[in-house]
Amino acid sequence: DIELSNYTVDSSEKPKNIDPSSLSAEDKEQMLSTGVMLDDPAQRSGTFIQMGNTPVHYSQTQDGIEIMAVSQAKEKYDWFGDYWWKAVSVDADKYTAHVELNNADGYFIRALPGVKTVFPVQACLYLNKVGAVQDVHNIVIAEEGSELHIITGCTTSLHNEPGLHLGVSEFYIKKGAKVTFTMIHNWTPAMGVRPRTGIIIEDNGLLLNNYVIMKPVESLQQNPTANCIGENATARFNSILIAPPGSNMDIGSRVLLNGKGAKTEIISRTITTGGNIIARGYIEGNEPDVKGHLECRGLILGDSGSIHAIPELKGNLAGIDLSHEAAVGKIAEEEVEYLMARGLTRDEATSTIVRGFLNVDIEGLPPLLNDELQKAIKDSEEDMF
Repeated sequence: DIELSNYTVDSSEKPKNIDPSSLSAEDKEQMLSTGVMLDDPAQRSGTFIQMGNTPVHYSQTQDGIEIMAVSQAKEKYDWFGDYWWKAVSVDADKYTAHVELNNADGYFIRALPGVKTVFPVQACLYLNKVGAVQDVHNIVIAEEGSELHIITGCTTSLHNEPGLHLGVSEFYIKKGAKVTFTMIHNWTPAMGVRPRTGIIIEDNGLLLNNYVIMKPVESLQQNPTANCIGENATARFNSILIAPPGSNMDIGSRVLLNGKGAKTEIISRTITTGGNIIARGYIEGNEPDVKGHLECRGLILGDSGSIHAIPELKGNLAGIDLSHEAAVGKIAEEEVEYLMARGLTRDEATSTIVRGFLNVDIEGLPPLLNDELQKAIKDSEEDMF
């Protein structure tokens, strides 16, 4: 648990719209480490940046895609209240309450009906003050038949100083809409992180959610919930986690299959090089013909660290198909020896095996997003060996 009183709360200012190229080279480089490209915006359909509690940039380059601060969307749309605290409960815990009580801003991203993003939309949530809380509340709406590809980078300019990120995100995926959401976290050893995410998926809607964290973080706890309320709604979660010494991660995904024929797949790959990981997964089937599969695999590299896999399935009627597989262990010595016999050093052999372990084939991920994901994994491998 995190003691909120240990952190200062900066009041948010009205959204600004600065030129991202005016940010410092250090800030831009840190954002780039999470897939947020500011010097080549042509490869993005839009950009949103929040520093601390203040949005500082929002822009879009494609018609039919709306990007602005949540505070601006509140003023612009009478119907905004229909999406405010509807996918996440305001009183879920003290962190969601803190976000509400401090009037958190965040990004509002919306695809109009039938509009499909040509390039990904990118958003960066950047903590830049020592000892401060960053409160964020995001809303994503994919209208009927639309397609949204989003890459979000969450990071900080801090080094070993304390900070706290509280991020509420609500997703609304309408009939026949598709959202791919790739989130890359790059924190530091003294950070506390508490994302709270809810997703509502209607008939034939699809969520493809990818999460990557490979750098140290003192305390991270998140368990996003997808509610597949529509017929044939689909939610897929892929998580790649590496916990260095001193890191404590409690990460999961929850899917409620509440629509006939709804489907889900939850896949996690976890590695500890000395940190502690709790890897959760929960699938609940409440309607006929639903299908769900949960796969959790963990590798322990070194003599310390732990991985605790907690897969859960709950079926509430006949005619459902839910399954899970979980495995935690070390790299088999014979695999290392096999590669060493072919000329690799022990470190090279271990690195090759780890790379294969982390290679999650993500169906439906656009090539550009897949490239970003693979780059993040490759960059992090260099820190491991």
